[in-house]
Amino acid sequence: MNSDNIVRTTRLPLGSRLPMILALAGLLVGCATATPAEDRPVIHKEMDAFLQAHLATGRFMGAVLVARGDEVLHRAGYGMANLELDVPMTPESVLRIGSVTKQFTAAAILQLQDQGLLDVHDPVSRHLPDYPHGDEITIHQLLNHTSGTHDFENIPESQALFRQPTDLDTLIATFSDLPLDFPPGSQYSYSSSGYVVLTAILEQLTGQRYDDYMAEHFFVPLGMTSTGYDDPLAVVPHRAAGYTFDGTAYHNAEYLDMSIPSGAGALISTVLDLYRWDRALYTGGLLSAESERAYFTPSVSVGAGYGYAYGWGTHDIGQHRLIVHSGGIHGFSAYVIRDPSEQLYIAVLTNMQSIPVQAIAEGLAAIAFGDPYELPAEHTAVEIDPTILERYVGEYRVSADLVIHMTAEAGHLYAQAGEQPQFELFPESETAFFATAADLQVLFQVGPDGLATGLIVYEGGNELTAEKLP
Repeated sequence: MNSDNIVRTTRLPLGSRLPMILALAGLLVGCATATPAEDRPVIHKEMDAFLQAHLATGRFMGAVLVARGDEVLHRAGYGMANLELDVPMTPESVLRIGSVTKQFTAAAILQLQDQGLLDVHDPVSRHLPDYPHGDEITIHQLLNHTSGTHDFENIPESQALFRQPTDLDTLIATFSDLPLDFPPGSQYSYSSSGYVVLTAILEQLTGQRYDDYMAEHFFVPLGMTSTGYDDPLAVVPHRAAGYTFDGTAYHNAEYLDMSIPSGAGALISTVLDLYRWDRALYTGGLLSAESERAYFTPSVSVGAGYGYAYGWGTHDIGQHRLIVHSGGIHGFSAYVIRDPSEQLYIAVLTNMQSIPVQAIAEGLAAIAFGDPYELPAEHTAVEIDPTILERYVGEYRVSADLVIHMTAEAGHLYAQAGEQPQFELFPESETAFFATAADLQVLFQVGPDGLATGLIVYEGGNELTAEKLP
């Protein structure tokens, strides 16, 4: 596939619940670079100060691990694993990893290819004969989100199932008969539905449940004793509870039956187990050389400096080529970074939804690289004339796929990006606003009449501009 001919469309994945920015990311192969012994305490202290600053904002709790090769540079827990029971977070805390699950599902599919049970260029119909559009879609297109399969998260029929146990056939039936969003292979659009179908293919070919296959072929052999399919009825030592934060208070996350996300986002793990997985990708011989190249090599462009491989995103940041993926699911956010040139690995798992987890992980990477980074900004709300807020009410188009809705109510301004949850904006001046639920700033652009003509969103080092719609 020629990625230069792909039309790029991006949406927020099931997993990354940041209000605005899609988090994906890059690739480079090399050997580990040792960290001088005298630098390790300095890096550890600097990373701890960086994470304590994020903890102080109220928008971060979680477990973190940073390693270079076999050297762990920093591992620690921040905040609480359970607020109601007053249980501190530790590196052994078990959290949902959301769409970070996809890299395990993709590895399993490639492992089946190595066993001769499938070829990633097979049509889906070869393995699921009754699947609608199965003759049009390939396994490769499911893996890299170019199949055109509509994302079940945005389908009311699928959402109606979120609170009840649901088998794969029932979930797949909510989206499989829908028209494809575009001809397979012509565009990129992140879709967790593709990984649900991959789960069904895996179970069909192996005769095993997804969770049993993953445990037998990955988790048990690698000693990942705290990783598995999330079962709310099981007693899981050190399990963290999930929360949301509205800028002033924490709330228990909305319930999601974990039969729903399956191979798209149902795994739980720890930062220590994810580090074991990362080391095994260098030394474990999990995949053939050909499959490993496909696993990490982007086959589709997602935008400037971004690409997507199989269960991994790729991203160039400065002089560094990184491999990354985000994860987000009810009450939890996650972000992992690997830089094979130095065998640097970063895992940030949080028990909070919609937080700047990408910015936190990239800040830790900057510290490890010795690059500049920013501490979370401190903002102070000021009082402004409530009538000014009415000037900003309306819709602002970021792209063909993303519109920001601004509403004002009882002297408060609220923003909603696409289908993401609404959040409040607080004024720093008559045109500059900030969010407390996320590390995000909005600057309104106004005309001579004082009415808004557009806005700029600053989040996690990213900048988005949007024009106000008539």
